[in-house]
This record gives sequence, structure tokens and C-alpha cells, in this order.
Amino acid sequence: MNIHEYQAKELFEKFGVASPDGQVAATTEEAEAAARAMGGRRLVIKAQVHAGGRGKGSFKNGFQGGVHLVETPEQAADFAGKMIGQTLVTNQTGAEGKLVSKVMIGEAVDIERELYLAILMDRESCGPVIVVSTEGGMDIEEVAENTPDKIVRALIHPLAGLQAYEVRNLTKALELSGDQAKQFGKLIKNLYKLFLECDCSMVEINPLVVTPKGQVLALDAKFGFDDNALYRQPDVMAYRDTDEEDPREVEASKYDLNYIGLDGNIACLVNGAGLAMATMDIIQHYGGAPANFLDVGGGASKEQVSAAFKIILGDPNVKGILVNIFGGIMQCDIIAEGILTAAEETDLNIPLVVRLEGTNVVKGRALIADSNLDVITADSLNDAAQKVVAAVEG
Repeated sequence: MNIHEYQAKELFEKFGVASPDGQVAATTEEAEAAARAMGGRRLVIKAQVHAGGRGKGSFKNGFQGGVHLVETPEQAADFAGKMIGQTLVTNQTGAEGKLVSKVMIGEAVDIERELYLAILMDRESCGPVIVVSTEGGMDIEEVAENTPDKIVRALIHPLAGLQAYEVRNLTKALELSGDQAKQFGKLIKNLYKLFLECDCSMVEINPLVVTPKGQVLALDAKFGFDDNALYRQPDVMAYRDTDEEDPREVEASKYDLNYIGLDGNIACLVNGAGLAMATMDIIQHYGGAPANFLDVGGGASKEQVSAAFKIILGDPNVKGILVNIFGGIMQCDIIAEGILTAAEETDLNIPLVVRLEGTNVVKGRALIADSNLDVITADSLNDAAQKVVAAVEG
């Protein structure tokens, strides 16, 4: 789950992470009032969407840029009117863009230096890692490719926590000293506390800035949260904005299905994340393009399978479906019942290839064979992938 920048500022304030002031506005009147309340001068207005690259983005109404400096409350209202209710396209939104429903009016900050700071979960060490760089304001991937020596990582022991010597090493890597070093030390400790207590999977501050007056501030932030821990984070869940999410993924979450939409035309319904990845890979191997990642889990019910099918068919780009089930805990007859129910309710009219193996496979195959459903059966994953690609191309 992601959150908006103005929500990130609320978390920063709660945990004592130094950041410029900001207020959210959903109308031009609210934007003007917020600008007046903040002094009316030297402010910045930012479109609030779950995507980066807003400053270089463009609106479909022709207005350029999702981030602007404003000098008066009237100008804040004018810019808000050109952003709110409009679709912003950035290098991260794709060509369809994202609808802007809110803007943030923030304190404009003079910048002397731009730094990079992130805390994320490291899969290899199974613990938090802090990443810093003196090359703030740039995509970290670009820095990693061109100047990897300017990226410094600190693996944090999950039980020992953030140690003083690690803070000193990170401070040195960012070339901070004196009062700026003290400010950074306080900021990183509070940010690490936020990361743990809110069950974050990632907190990225880019840029972390040093002002001409020597202040160290988190200027912009991107958050990611562990979806599996949200049940114990009601305050974080309150930040969820489903309008910013893929409607198919929102619907899938209602049924505890792991769904991610892609841009291909062959839908996949699989049990198990590893098998789902292998299924997508082999579809591409034979010249097809997967339309989604969909893991129904190890013990899905008939209702979940039926819901998964309907979500798949709600994608107009889908021209064929591959069901690949290897039953362990999952029972093949349950999958078959779900397929038949969904097919009857949706009037299925595209190629469907089904490969079933494992628990109750004979019963599952019999259910499909005895139905009136036009199904292409397959004996192996290779066979299934080739058949669904051929059926879609045909």
C-alpha cells in the first residue's frame, strides 16, 4: 500500500522527522485558504498522486508540470484549478495517467545540497537496510548504474536496532558535520522508528535537503507498507486511497487474492507465487504476453476462484486464459467448480486452457469434461502454454 505526500508529512510530524510544512486542498478555495494561512509567499503547489516524476509530468488538458512555485494565494488557487480534476501523465503513470483529486500547498525551501535517504527491507539479509547517497534529486537506479560508489548501504540488525556507529558512518557518507550531523542523527533515528512501528516495507526520501541556513529536511517522501501487516495498522489503513489503485487489484483484495495487472492479453490463474511466475515466464517463452499475475493461494474456495475468474474477464485486453493448478492443499475439483460457476455467470467466449494436477485431479477433470464448457485441456505446463498462445494467435 502507498500513501500520498501530504499523508507522509502527517507521519513525519507524528514521529518527529523534520520536514517543511504543508496543507492539503481538494478545491481551489481550499488551496487559496491554505496559501493564506501559510503566509501567502514562497510556497509550492504539488499534485497528489501515487507516482513520481510529477514535476516533469503534463496534464491532458495541456497544463505542464505537477509541481509549481507560487507567489500569491490567488496564484495557488489558479494552479489548483488547472490540476484538480485533471489527469496527470508522468514517466511512472503510463500513458493513461492518474486523476488528481487533491493538491498540497507546502513551504518552499531554498536548497543548498540534495541528498538521498531510504530505509527498506533487504531480502538477502532478511532485515532493514539504510541506503544513502550524496546524489539526491536523481533516480537512485541511475546513480547505481553510473556512480555506484556514491551509494552507501548499512544493514541493520533487526534485534540490535540502529546503532550509534552506524549513524556516524551514514553521516560521514553524506558529508555532514557539526549541527547538520546532529540534525541528521535525530532525523534518521526517528525515521527508523517510524519504519518499524508502521510496518513499512520502504521509506524513500529524495531529496533529503540541506538549506542555506543549515537545516536538514525531508523534502519529499515515498512510502510502501507491508500489506500482510496492515491488519494491525488501522491508522495507516485509514490513509488508503483506492482511487489511486487498479480497480482489479482493489476487487481482488476483497477476496484475499494476490493480483497484479499487466499489459499482455493472456490471463493466468495459478496457485502459488512461484508457479505463477513460472507460468508467466513460459507464456512469454512461447511468444505470448501475460495479462496478469494471479495467485489464488493454497486453499482457495470455490467463491474465490469464481471471483478471480470474473476479475480476469473484467480486463478488456484479455484474449485467452490459462489455468495452471498443481493441487497440494488446493483441490482440483474446487478449482473446476469455480471455473464452471464463473464461466456460466460471465458467458465465457474466449479460449480457456486448463492444466490440473494433484489432489482430486481426476474428479476435477471429470467435472470439466462433463460440462458444456469449451475447454482446451493440457497435460503439462509446456503443453498448456503452447496451446493458449496458439489459441490466442489463432
